[in-house]
Formats: sequence, structure tokens, C-alpha cells
Amino acid sequence: MAGKARLKNDLVVWLVTADHQCRPHSVLVWFYWDGESFLVYSLPGQKVRGVQANPNVELHLNSDLVGDDVVRISGTAKIARKEPPAYKVPGYVRKYRSQMKNLGMTPQQFSEQYSVPIRIRPTRFH
Repeated sequence: MAGKARLKNDLVVWLVTADHQCRPHSVLVWFYWDGESFLVYSLPGQKVRGVQANPNVELHLNSDLVGDDVVRISGTAKIARKEPPAYKVPGYVRKYRSQMKNLGMTPQQFSEQYSVPIRIRPTRFH
């Protein structure tokens, strides 16, 4: 799939979760694709509650201006407390160092705020 190459370079992906009443929640997140699964760091809140209520998630990359180049992934998510903090994941820091700096944060400060790791294993690429 040609779109898989975008998983290394795109900076944001839409993460879609559903709460305990099956209401969808879609939000842009930073992500790290290691070739097998996705790693997202989150603030405590709706994303975390959504994953805890229902581990079935969707990830969507933005399409081009006319709606082509669609990349959609179904997956299973879990709160991965044993994952290292973001600042200890070299690929994540490489990818987002300048964005963290633009937020006025060091990687360590980012990791303190976005402290909840979510690991997403794809079950299907659409």
C-alpha cells in the first residue's frame, strides 16, 4: 500500500474512539509508527477514557485536497503504562522535537504533560 509510506512522514492522524455509550470522538494526535504498531501519547482525558471503554479504534490520515490518497486503519488500542515516556523514544522525539519547541516545551516537559501512552495495533488497512 503506497499510503503506508505516509505513516513515517505525516505529522498528525485522526484518532477515532467511542465512549461507553458508543458516541464517537475524533481528535488529531501525534503518532509514531514503528512498522508494526502506533504509539500515541495523550493527556489524561477523553481519549484515554475512550480506549478504556472500547479498545476498537480507527486512524485516518488527511486526504489530499480532492479527497484522494485516503489512508484509514482499523485497530485495537490499549493504555500501555509500561511504554517509556515520549522523551525516551528517539523516533518520536526526532519526529516532533520542533513541534514541542513551538509549544514552548522540552521533550521532558512534553512527556510530563502527555503522560499516557496508547499503543495501537492495526487490524486492517483500508
